[in-house]
Amino acid sequence: MSQFFYVHPENPQVRLMKQAVEILKKGGVIIYPTDSGYALGCTMDNKRGLDKICQIRDLDKKHNFTLVCRDLAEIATYARVDNQAYRALKNNTPGAYTFIFKSTKDLPKRLMNPAKRTIGIRIPDNAIALALLEELGEPLMTTSLILPGKESTEFDPEEIRDQLEHQVELILNGGYLGEAPTTVIDFSDDGVVIRREGAGDLTPFQ
Repeated sequence: MSQFFYVHPENPQVRLMKQAVEILKKGGVIIYPTDSGYALGCTMDNKRGLDKICQIRDLDKKHNFTLVCRDLAEIATYARVDNQAYRALKNNTPGAYTFIFKSTKDLPKRLMNPAKRTIGIRIPDNAIALALLEELGEPLMTTSLILPGKESTEFDPEEIRDQLEHQVELILNGGYLGEAPTTVIDFSDDGVVIRREGAGDLTPFQ
């Protein structure tokens, strides 16, 4: 059975963030709030955690996984970002966007799309997520919590607890959230391609 932390949505308790990071570093999978519903996350080196996330969401390894980062400085280590894309990120993060880039050699192969060698990158506009990332000190491997057969992200932490408390190690309750997934912007080829319209405003990319 998972632990269930009630976290203040604007001023996350440092003690709870430290406990969450301990669980992550011991190989745990967590559910945490973002600016586009709840998400599943584990550390980048947690192969078993990645497999568990795929099982919960019924994903195959071709899925484009995402690294959630605390700031722009972390992104260049794992994604190849040109000047145009960097300006777009600077102007639109933190926010409800996932940006797809070609990956660098520093990204573990199991995290990148095997065919396109791409990775999703995002910086969420959510105090709990950012506090968690600050305490962790590295990006979090993540995917939106969209359960099999559904199209929207889960938004009710109590319902999430009922459905998944035996499948993850920790659920961070940050209150009710919006259920629209991120807007996905693809910079991996020439030009800018909108892959999914979601919570993020499309205007800057049209």
